[in-house]
Amino acid sequence: MIYTVTFNPAIDYVVHTDKITAGGINKYSDEKIYFGGKGINVSLVLKELDISSVVLGFVAGFTGDAIEKGVSDAGIKTDFVRLEKGFSRINFKIKSGEETELNGLGPEITADALESLFHKLDRLTKGDVIVLAGSIPKSMPDDIYEKILERLCEREIRAVVDATGNLLLNVLKYKPYLIKPNNFELAEMFCTELSTNEDIIRYAGRLRDMGAQNVLVSMAEKGAILVDENNEVHICPVCKGEVRNSVGAGDSMLAGFLAGMIKENDYNYALKLGTASGGATAFSDGLCTREKIEECLKQL
Repeated sequence: MIYTVTFNPAIDYVVHTDKITAGGINKYSDEKIYFGGKGINVSLVLKELDISSVVLGFVAGFTGDAIEKGVSDAGIKTDFVRLEKGFSRINFKIKSGEETELNGLGPEITADALESLFHKLDRLTKGDVIVLAGSIPKSMPDDIYEKILERLCEREIRAVVDATGNLLLNVLKYKPYLIKPNNFELAEMFCTELSTNEDIIRYAGRLRDMGAQNVLVSMAEKGAILVDENNEVHICPVCKGEVRNSVGAGDSMLAGFLAGMIKENDYNYALKLGTASGGATAFSDGLCTREKIEECLKQL
């Protein structure tokens, strides 16, 4: 089973308007509501690809109720820790030519709530996959990813980590199954510039040397590169289409890659399905559908 962890899930309230006038009254022409957070996004795209998962994390208040119901209504099993105080965040996204975001803070996560999450993680067994994605709320310890992987490291559970900077570097000692930096994040980790595929392959290899089994580097319009556990390099071009959405494309790529490995156990296929899934979300107003993924996959 795949378990995705979303520490700070959100309701994304997306509105479209032709023009924004600061200090005045503005009306919008369209609105959509999405239930998200990086782990939830991964689970939603896995569902499109007929892969089951369980969503873990923290919810609070009436917005937490809505998130839990929305994810459950999508056919995904949830096992959230419910917080007694506060409410889950609402992210307000205004699309008017360019995209403007106002992101909420989210509730405080207590030590007791964190311990409840650890107890849920203790149920994972050999062969399960845990996906840790995104930043950490201020109320949580900054080594939480390390604590989770340390707790699971002796149980043959495959860890997938989509994070940046030290949050990612500090977990490499636990030999995660897959990490997914983008090319800019990879450059920042090593304080360098990456101008060619050879540069990216070299520094992705350094992450493997530091402990990661598979390193998947997304490169936006330049496609993606995978350096796998056998130190073999796989390169996939980008799908072509009109970019409509910047939210969730990386999460979709991660979901597609995992689905590809589960279905075919083949790195080339997994990279293509991941690239197609990321592109399908970029070309959609929200997360991708199965139909859109298959349409993009045909290009590859």
